[in-house]
Amino acid sequence: MTESRLFEPISMRALTARNRLWVAPMCQYSAVDGVIGDWHLVHLGQFAIGGAGVVMAEATGVSAEGRITDGCPGIYNDEQQDAWAPVAAFIRAHGALAGIQLAHAGRKASTYTPFSGRHGSVPEDDGGWETVAPSAVAHEGLAVPRELTEAGIDDVVEAFRDAARRAIAAGFDLVEVHAAHGYLLHEFLSPLSNHRTDAWGGTLRNRARIILDIVRAVRDEVGAEVPVLVRLSARDWHEGGLTPEDVGEVAGWAVEAGADLIDLTTGGVTHSTEPGEQGYQLPDDVIVKAISGARTAAVGRIDSAALAEEVVATGAADVVMSAREWLRDPHYALRAADELGVPYRELWPLQYERASRLRRVAS
Repeated sequence: MTESRLFEPISMRALTARNRLWVAPMCQYSAVDGVIGDWHLVHLGQFAIGGAGVVMAEATGVSAEGRITDGCPGIYNDEQQDAWAPVAAFIRAHGALAGIQLAHAGRKASTYTPFSGRHGSVPEDDGGWETVAPSAVAHEGLAVPRELTEAGIDDVVEAFRDAARRAIAAGFDLVEVHAAHGYLLHEFLSPLSNHRTDAWGGTLRNRARIILDIVRAVRDEVGAEVPVLVRLSARDWHEGGLTPEDVGEVAGWAVEAGADLIDLTTGGVTHSTEPGEQGYQLPDDVIVKAISGARTAAVGRIDSAALAEEVVATGAADVVMSAREWLRDPHYALRAADELGVPYRELWPLQYERASRLRRVAS
């Protein structure tokens, strides 16, 4: 038996996650008119049964035009809110915290789903919609967006506020503001996509303004006891783009605005080639964490229990969020605990406990 930092609880505000191996948000493109169904209940519920500390639901549109595709979920009306409620309840009933990622896709919205076999922007006469961005500059291969006015920016901030209120009403324990992967908030932050010369562009602080306004609005809406996370891309993988040093500054400002943990990824604002080896984003995570002093979550091919344990044990990050490894094995945390020899019977559902290594050793 061994002690494990990965399987230590972590507290944020009024809540405690049972461990630090969490499920990252993963798009499923399986909603209808923004409304989820049984697929999401089973897809997300299985991870709670599998021992995750937090199960984070995928990028969920704060408005209809904020969805990546017409198959992406939303949380901007009552029907969508009600559909999420049993999912959040199931996750919580099986020991995990339920989280939801609130998102606006910006200039990368209104695209075809990956399952359609088609690529690019969906024309309005085929069910698509006009996209918006900080500047009227297209993402490669997509339609030119409309530049947001200041009134339009205010509307986006209020849409995040309203979505946060709906998320808590649906039973989610925590919310994450998506400001990465080339979607709207990342588009504002990156100089590659934000060419504005007003108070929302130019300096790093100005480009970060919408993110900080949204964090403050969400914090105000959910109250003092609900954890608020922010996902940031630590670099753009493109000359002239964001650096980990830039994002370290922004992460610190986000914490001052009310964020409790920074979920770090990379890229997305341009087409780029990333290294892709195991743990390739970790050096950037360390820089951002050192500059900001923030609690952080690490992602990006941390696809073994041993590496996940090392990340948390060395302090490179406070939490590991995995995606593909959970798709390969929805009981990833149970397996990881077994592999690490963690004496953690409480993690195993009673229905599955007979399969645990501890049970096998005892018998």
